Amino acid sequence: MGTVRFNIRTDKANKQGRSPIELVYQVEGQRKYFGTGFSIYPVYWEQTSQKAIYKEPRTVKKQSPDLDKALYLTSKEVETFNQDLNAFRKHVGSIESRFTLDKIPYTCSMVIDKLKEESQKATVKEAKTDLLFDFIDQYISEHSTTREEGSLQTYRSLKKHLYDYQRHTRKRILFEKIDYAFFQSFQTFLISPVGTTTNRKGEIVPRVPLTNSTAAKQLSTIKTFLNYARKNGIDVSDKYKDFTVKRELLEVIALTNKEFESVYYLDLSKSNKLAKVRDLFCFGCTTGLRFSDLAQLKWEHIKEDEIKLTVTKTKQPLTIPLTPFSRAIIERYKGQAKPLPHISNQKMNDYLKQLCKLAGISEPIEIVRFQGSKRIVNIYPKYELIGSHTGRKTFATLSLEKGMSAEQVMSIGGWKDYKSFKRYVNVTDQLKKTVMLKAWGGGLAETKLKAI
Repeated sequence: MGTVRFNIRTDKANKQGRSPIELVYQVEGQRKYFGTGFSIYPVYWEQTSQKAIYKEPRTVKKQSPDLDKALYLTSKEVETFNQDLNAFRKHVGSIESRFTLDKIPYTCSMVIDKLKEESQKATVKEAKTDLLFDFIDQYISEHSTTREEGSLQTYRSLKKHLYDYQRHTRKRILFEKIDYAFFQSFQTFLISPVGTTTNRKGEIVPRVPLTNSTAAKQLSTIKTFLNYARKNGIDVSDKYKDFTVKRELLEVIALTNKEFESVYYLDLSKSNKLAKVRDLFCFGCTTGLRFSDLAQLKWEHIKEDEIKLTVTKTKQPLTIPLTPFSRAIIERYKGQAKPLPHISNQKMNDYLKQLCKLAGISEPIEIVRFQGSKRIVNIYPKYELIGSHTGRKTFATLSLEKGMSAEQVMSIGGWKDYKSFKRYVNVTDQLKKTVMLKAWGGGLAETKLKAI
């Protein structure tokens, strides 16, 4: 019998860094090479044992720092890879056994030729199967410098949910088989307490079902991804297009004018950390800038009485007039490298809750979510629900309350259409009062009516 071993071809790695595994087959001094169709990240391959080895994420990060964390393999994925490679080895052995049973002396070339013939259909099928997940990896890699991390994380989550669904249903997901029925089945899976997933330690654990709104985001992301794949020449079925993603109307958390002022004028002389968070947050409340744009703001973006910059997320140029509030904030940082303090988004969100609790923003807020038809109600003090993006929502709400038109707010904040703008606007009772009085008249009309 011939000898079978495998080599990893790091010189032929794809864009995501996966290197193909090559079969090296030898009989009586004759040697042939054959592409197995399998590939893996080199950090997981052990040449001595001729198999993949699972490694803890911290080890992978140390040994392969350029590998995206979203691409780390789980212990289950490594196990499956080794099972597939072992099946390939057995396939070679079965070809040899058939030649032997038929009493046909075989050469190295004969075995490889037979392997090519029998592997062709399986290889095509495997390539089609891997294509969807590989294409998600490719999308993430190609857009790593042009898309915000939050947007890319949505695609990483999608890939994970699709893997979990595939493991649960034991049905391979192919581009050409994603149809209306798939969307219905996947939606049911997302909101149901079924199946398993892999945690950060690589352990298989029970899945936690998603809420309807989070599931809708995943389904919408699939549609966006399929359209992108089609534009890149992938054969995608169009039988899914009649499936409608139903979105729930979610609560929009924004500060009232009284709450904004309670934060802005809060005495923080004894807490430099919270003072910086307050300045960053209130600047967002009075300009509508996202956290990513607050973080990139430089002195060259400040042009006398306005801000001029290109938005990180949309690449859209914006001109935002400075208000007495926003001007006072940047005045505090004159002479420093940047007009605003530098804080990570995670720390910002943590400290914001402390800040708003200190400012007395503790009104009970009811949050309602659904899992299928199951209604889930939770009540939180308002400060627990405030994050960096609350500033942008507050800008929209307070600007409308102060008499600005929707078109003016959209133009300054960079909202492209009313549909997307409306999601961020908290139409408060105060806003209703403002527009009603503006439409029907205030003091003078009231005086005349009393005189009748």
